[in-house]
Amino acid sequence: MYIEVEKGVTVFVEDLNPGPSSKTIFFVHGWPLNHNMFSYQFNVLPQHGFRCVAMDIRGNGQSDKPWSGYTYDRLADDIFVVLEALQIRDAVLLGFSVGGAISIRYMSRYEGRHISKLALVDAVSPSFVKMPGSPYGVSKEQADGLISQMYANLPELLNTVSLQFFNRNLGTATLQWFVKMGLDSASYALIKIMQAAVRENVINDLGQIRVPTGIFHGIHDQLIPFKSAELTQQQIKGSKLFPFDNSGHGLPICQADDFNKKLMEFVQS
Repeated sequence: MYIEVEKGVTVFVEDLNPGPSSKTIFFVHGWPLNHNMFSYQFNVLPQHGFRCVAMDIRGNGQSDKPWSGYTYDRLADDIFVVLEALQIRDAVLLGFSVGGAISIRYMSRYEGRHISKLALVDAVSPSFVKMPGSPYGVSKEQADGLISQMYANLPELLNTVSLQFFNRNLGTATLQWFVKMGLDSASYALIKIMQAAVRENVINDLGQIRVPTGIFHGIHDQLIPFKSAELTQQQIKGSKLFPFDNSGHGLPICQADDFNKKLMEFVQS
């Protein structure tokens, strides 16, 4: 389905609802992907009575691709509009990578409305680049280099990132799938989302989260180091850290079975 999040801009939403008593998990994907990155969750979780709702962030997948609106605040506003439109209550908000940062911003900006639990998966938190209070990110020079590569040769960059994304060899077809999802996005949207990740951070948002929070992170993550997850856990009162020993940054794909089990345990706890 398509939901208008602001005048002239609609986003695509997948809603897998196995029944009226289903517990809702609302998925927010990361850069440079779309809702299809959660296929290994959608294949399984509805069988266990979970409603899976996922949106393509503007500029990505099947959503509209406007020139503007790629700040953390605006992307958090898009989540709010979709939650309101679908009249979702007491959901688990699951944010992956940059989607994790956007979900954290949503929780602080909207005081956790509609959300009963938060799941952060390989989240870009507290920041993408190194800064005071968040020393484990990439350097500003490395981040600017990624953006320059997007201007110069996006397919080549996506291919390079695909090799860093997973901790183990999942085969050429999976890497091609990753690249295809990236190429389904608008190149300027990928650039602007990356620029937002470089420019913004969620350091001041973490202390405003008041719901039970699970932090799921691959210990071999080359893009968002595991130490960042530990730091995030320290900043969210009462949160719990779930390390995954055989995953890099692509945890929902890399270690899907183990992740699904831990996620369901967290949702049901």
